[in-house]
Amino acid sequence: MTKLAPSPTFIHHGAVDGVTGSCHEYQFASDYAVLIDCGLFQGDEQGSGSDKSNLSIQFPIQYIQALIVTHVHIDHVGRIPYLLAAGFTGPIYCSVASAHLLPLVLEDALKVGVTRDEKLVAGFLRAIGRQLVSCEFKQWLNLPDYQGKPAGQFRLQKAGHILGSAYVEIKHYPAASGAELANNQANRSKPKPFITVFSGDLGAPYSPLLVAPKPPYAADVVVIESTYGDKLHDDRRLRVKRLEQVLLHSLQDNGTVLFPAFSIGRTQELVYELECIIHRLQGQKIHQQLAWQDLTVIIDSPLAAKFTTAYQQLLPCWNAEARKKVHAGRHPLSFAKLHTIDSHAEHLAAVNLLASTRKPAIVIAASGMCEGGRVVNYLKALLPDTAHQVVFVGYQARGTLGAAIQQYGPRGGYVMIDGERVDIQAEVLTLSGYSAHADKKGLIQFIKGMRHPPQQVRIVHGDNNAKLALQQALELQGIKAIIAQ
Repeated sequence: MTKLAPSPTFIHHGAVDGVTGSCHEYQFASDYAVLIDCGLFQGDEQGSGSDKSNLSIQFPIQYIQALIVTHVHIDHVGRIPYLLAAGFTGPIYCSVASAHLLPLVLEDALKVGVTRDEKLVAGFLRAIGRQLVSCEFKQWLNLPDYQGKPAGQFRLQKAGHILGSAYVEIKHYPAASGAELANNQANRSKPKPFITVFSGDLGAPYSPLLVAPKPPYAADVVVIESTYGDKLHDDRRLRVKRLEQVLLHSLQDNGTVLFPAFSIGRTQELVYELECIIHRLQGQKIHQQLAWQDLTVIIDSPLAAKFTTAYQQLLPCWNAEARKKVHAGRHPLSFAKLHTIDSHAEHLAAVNLLASTRKPAIVIAASGMCEGGRVVNYLKALLPDTAHQVVFVGYQARGTLGAAIQQYGPRGGYVMIDGERVDIQAEVLTLSGYSAHADKKGLIQFIKGMRHPPQQVRIVHGDNNAKLALQQALELQGIKAIIAQ
């Protein structure tokens, strides 16, 4: 009979060569493991002719007993349908809010990347629904048994990245050596559990709508993201001021200010911040013909609109600041000049109207890295016109269209969209501090804020420079850190 190993084994099936495809296997024994996330690769990280470019699951799953989801961004959950297709029938654990949002994400992913056959999609969603287990934060829950006995427990804690996002604590009791058993018996002490923390994506402090993450009490090992491991963000007050200044500057020409944004998380945070600016400046003018309260804000993404509705339904999950606004009669995610576009015909009409009339407007459209979605039509129509602005507020992975626009736009270059050359005459701006990820300081504080710091930190989910910078910063603090392979 196989026993639990003296120490766990980590196998990383994604997010080690970049920032997408998060999928981490945590082995308690050679025949027992759990997965943390199962996400899609994006941009250059999809590879060419490699396992990454094949969406089927390329690793053995017969001993994987459960999947724990940290949050519902596609680079953390996009391969779940393929995991089920490969035969995985175990529980899928996630927070209550994530359980509400995950079917929306996976339905969209299936229709975009797999099939539009409604019966097949409905069948997948029923299967996912049978396996989905919603979990309250801060509660230790049992993992599936191992050989008829408890294998370990896990707990979700708020990560502050998007609504429902969590970091994961896992504790179990590894096989003890003879000396350890004798010592425990002599001292009448209980064996010490081995605790591992998987950070998922950690949020920046003071994010709109969300409760900031608090460090765990203790861990033996922490697997931590490093998206901005080499960067420091502006504080929230400064970045909101910068957003206001960008809008004042951009709207002088009465053009469109286009924000490529992920349907979940970034879109709702942007809408929240825009409502705050418009509410504070109502009665004042952007220019002679345009007052702040008359500024049109458009969400052009059916999926983002569904998520915004879901966010409103999950009001108890909002932070105290956001709930206070609601109780005061404000509507941070559904104010008067906010319009959502649903049908494809309405979308095309909006693109043509804004491109031909230069009507002043803010448009938030998916996807965040410009890899497909309705934002692509806006880019084709608006990039060649100097009246418009494209504002990036999120990370652009290597090889994505967003990264190319970010690189070549400021120098008056061009990009290829759908096989056609599109010259970039529109202004391209980046609000780098406007991120849903913790920066270098926040990541270090997550580790240093623990009462009992870990013996080892494993760094994942970042470009090479970010991972190396975080590793060096942690080691300067006396913490052993390795870059996971």
